[in-house]
Amino acid sequence: MAISRSQLVKELEPGLNALFGLEYKRYDSEHEEIFIKETSDRAFEEEVMLSGFGNAAIKAEGSGVNYDQAQETFTARYTHNTIALAFAITEEAIEDNLYDRLASRYTKALARSMANTKQVTAANVLNNGFSTSYLGGDGSPLFSTTHATISGTFRNTLATQADLNETSLEQSLIDIAAFTDERGLKIAAQGMKLIIPS
Repeated sequence: MAISRSQLVKELEPGLNALFGLEYKRYDSEHEEIFIKETSDRAFEEEVMLSGFGNAAIKAEGSGVNYDQAQETFTARYTHNTIALAFAITEEAIEDNLYDRLASRYTKALARSMANTKQVTAANVLNNGFSTSYLGGDGSPLFSTTHATISGTFRNTLATQADLNETSLEQSLIDIAAFTDERGLKIAAQGMKLIIPS
C-alpha cells in the first residue's frame, strides 16, 4: 500500500515546526564482532564435521599395527533467506508535501530498518542458543551440555550453571582450554571474546 496524503496530513499544512521520529543514533554493526561474513551464490551452504584418529598405541615387537577409521560425523546446512522491504508514495503526497523530500526521508528509514533486521537476525543465533527448537548440525542447541561426538559428549556451558562473575568466568576459560576434538584429542582452544546481552 502506498503512503498517501491521508497519512501525512500535517505535512500538507503550513506552520509545522519539526518532523521527528525517523532519525535516531544507531548501534554499531555488532554482528561483525561475532560472525565472519562470507558471500555465496548458492541456495544453501553445508559444512561437514570430520573425525580424525585417536591416540596411537604402542606396538609390541612382531605384532601387527592397529588401524583406526576417520569419518564424517554430521553436516550443518545454512539456508539463505531473502530479506526484503519496500515502500511506495503516491504522486500527490510527493507533490503536496510542504516540508521535505519524502523519498529521501523514507529511503533513510528503509536503510535503518534493513540494518536493524540484520542485527536482530544475527543476534537470534545467540538468543535462541538454548532452545531445542533451534538445533545445530549435531542435533543439539548451540549452548548444550550434551554435544555428541564419536568419543561421547562434550559441553560448552558450565557443568553447574552460574551467573557471570570472576569465578564463573575463570571456570569457563579453564573449560575452554580443556576442549577436545571428536576423538578426545586436546585442541588449542582459548577464550577470545565475552559477549554479554543487554
